[in-house]
Amino acid sequence: MADRYRPKSAVQRAREGNPSKTAVKEGIVVPRAILAEPDWKEVFQRSPDPAIEKANRRCREVASTEWSRVVPILEVAAGIGEVDYSTVKDLCVCVARIDQAERDLSERGLMVTAERGTVKNGAATIAGQYRTQLARYIRELGLSPSARAAITAPEPEDGDSDIWD
Repeated sequence: MADRYRPKSAVQRAREGNPSKTAVKEGIVVPRAILAEPDWKEVFQRSPDPAIEKANRRCREVASTEWSRVVPILEVAAGIGEVDYSTVKDLCVCVARIDQAERDLSERGLMVTAERGTVKNGAATIAGQYRTQLARYIRELGLSPSARAAITAPEPEDGDSDIWD
């Protein structure tokens, strides 16, 4: 479903037509950059509690794996720059936290016993909230098939860089 509040890209407007004849904005070009992976120990800090430290260690691994998986694709396909660093970092944190919540749901179940009896595991709510945020990041960075359709690949910087020459 299209987001009626989000403007269409110049390419999408050209493809679908511009019946209103409004001016088409090309958008801002961000200088491309190679993003350095964050220090995940700052995000998921060490804890004296062994259970929390085990979860944080796993979060560091999951976030690092997601960074290694997504960033090379974004650098080529979307031409991400330094301004996108926080967004990509937050995407990786979301993936790690969803993994953490899902592991808790697998270990303790959907319903847990608390002071007031059996209640819904809070990890289910947390996972849902992180998934909502993750969906936004996926849309913003063009990581879904529908989002990729609205993104144009950046122009090559050097016309003589053909691999077949």
